[in-house]
Amino acid sequence: MARPRGVGVFGVVLALLAGCGGGGEPAAPVAPEPAGSAPPVPSVFYVDPANPADVEADRRAARGETTDAEALRKIGSRPSAKWLTGGPAREEVDAFVGQAAIAGQVPVLVVHNVPQRDCGRRDDGGADTGTEYQSWIRDVAAGIAGRPVTVVLEPGALPDAVAGCVRDSAGRLALLRDAVAVLASTGTARVYLDAGHPGWIKNVDALATALRQAGVAEADGFALNVANFARTEDNVAYGHRISDALGGAPTFVIDTSRNGNGPYPANRVKGAPSWCNPPGRAIGEEPTADTGLPRVDALLWIKFPGESDGDCRPGEPPSGDFWPEYAISLANP
Repeated sequence: MARPRGVGVFGVVLALLAGCGGGGEPAAPVAPEPAGSAPPVPSVFYVDPANPADVEADRRAARGETTDAEALRKIGSRPSAKWLTGGPAREEVDAFVGQAAIAGQVPVLVVHNVPQRDCGRRDDGGADTGTEYQSWIRDVAAGIAGRPVTVVLEPGALPDAVAGCVRDSAGRLALLRDAVAVLASTGTARVYLDAGHPGWIKNVDALATALRQAGVAEADGFALNVANFARTEDNVAYGHRISDALGGAPTFVIDTSRNGNGPYPANRVKGAPSWCNPPGRAIGEEPTADTGLPRVDALLWIKFPGESDGDCRPGEPPSGDFWPEYAISLANP
């Protein structure tokens, strides 16, 4: 259900942003007040015809590898998200959202460029400063240009702030709040703040407090299980606990791209963390906004099945590279 967006938060944003980015940098201009209500939850999400699973399926089909090609098409024929991880954003977003509009579908974007993005897990990527990030977010919003889109905002960023991983947790939450305001001001973006997964932050009250500080009341809800493997039913239960801690109104989306077999049963596998390309996993429920689950707006494929989580073991591709063999294993577990 569309909910009225809050107003009057921007004085808080300005106060918090004074400490963002280091070096006492000035805050970027505050976003305009958003429109009165959010757009409806889309019924049809965008399938990018140029996705790497379909491209690889064509190659394998041409070589007569029909079984592998069919497995890859199980992935390539489903809608999945586009990740934005830095660099010039306006033209990239404009082109992608425009293609979706022509197809009559709504794209899903993942915004993933906050400073100190990865807390040293694989690298320390993201924008160099808070001011740079604010400018980049405004380019993303300009690329949306008043067209419908669903945005998952900064996977891992808020749970990392709760866990104390980042150097300036208050500044991190302020940047997220500003990003929510900027994206919501488009009037056509549904924005979901990432809240981790059931195995990460156990203190739901602390998570709810951080979500409030990051502007969840001005967003459309929160996102769970991005790039993770927790089962849908566990995410639903966790999401209800978070929503209850926020008063029971917020709804959420769940990444089901790789949770068909649940998480790997141990913390490590072959010397690497079990969140990184674990074997024996499977694609989960298909993306849909018709979830039949209370307070769950959509099941989405946010992490593209078959993209590597990182070169955690010898021979594994770098993070974000499409890995056909892993994709096939997910489609045919």
